[in-house]
Amino acid sequence: MSEYLLEPETQETLDRPVHQPRPREPQEALILSELAPDTVFDHLDDDGPVDLITFGAVRELCPACRQSHLKLVLRQRRVRLAHLFCADCLRCYDAHYPNGSAALTI
Repeated sequence: MSEYLLEPETQETLDRPVHQPRPREPQEALILSELAPDTVFDHLDDDGPVDLITFGAVRELCPACRQSHLKLVLRQRRVRLAHLFCADCLRCYDAHYPNGSAALTI
């Protein structure tokens, strides 16, 4: 299992005009842990493809291939755990904050 620390993107907003909204508070870094596909999906032994419903891309890039933004996958019919998924290299990740709290639970 691999873990990756992702630093949030920051932007400097010096001398901003009055009409612009205040900049957001800096976001905490996420720690991504790679998950084995058999712990995330049910019945990977079947010959058919796994149909996934993704719920949009997140700001984090895949730490393995660094080519695409990860996609959020919530629990569904054959998915046991909510996770982040890379459609390019087909890897799954869990996300948590430095304090240990889960980032993908409500």
